[in-house]
Amino acid sequence: MPDYDVLISVAKQARENAHAKFSNFKVGAALHTPSGKIFGGCNVENATYGLTICAERVAIFKAISEGERRFDAIAVVTDTDTLTPPCGACRQLIWEFCGDVPVILSNLKGKTETISMRTLFPKPFDSSNL
Repeated sequence: MPDYDVLISVAKQARENAHAKFSNFKVGAALHTPSGKIFGGCNVENATYGLTICAERVAIFKAISEGERRFDAIAVVTDTDTLTPPCGACRQLIWEFCGDVPVILSNLKGKTETISMRTLFPKPFDSSNL
């Protein structure tokens, strides 16, 4: 079972590296593996927005590129009063690569909420639909 406080801390640290000079909306994410490894990610924007990548996808792609294939939790941290869930594209990738993991939402004030991926993404499209 991952330590959610540690996962949130890594996501907060990753958030500090965000490149969000257009929206100023910095996001950090941290992905936990069953072996205890944690992969952080931050959002990286560009002027076209269409090529921007979210923190959750950065964390997933880093982990996959390092050979990891199993995950048991992901944390997402923003500096908002209302906790911010992953966008639709991130929900799709979290489902495909992580399955029904706990998604820990947090802000810089210490507010947290944990929600299952199945609750957040109730009718996913995946390889079973092909």
